[in-house]
Amino acid sequence: MPVVQFTANLARQTSAPSCEVSGSTVREALDAVFAQHPALQGYVLDDQKAVRKHVIVFVDATAITDRQQLSDAVRPQSEIFVMQALSGG
Repeated sequence: MPVVQFTANLARQTSAPSCEVSGSTVREALDAVFAQHPALQGYVLDDQKAVRKHVIVFVDATAITDRQQLSDAVRPQSEIFVMQALSGG
């Protein structure tokens, strides 16, 4: 099953443990994580359920291309990494 991991800065905001979930697309995998940890969804997705502009999602070290529908394919052994951009000086 795919493994979804979150950066430490997301974990500081809310519970963001590494999760092993089922799913064949990024949407299915993230929905499975959000079912277990609902507070994460607001940090990762906007009100249209698209990836927030300050968040990037990688599948097997490649950034996803579909930030709206999250239809990028996920294999059973995939690693999904969710990163929140940091800014400041």
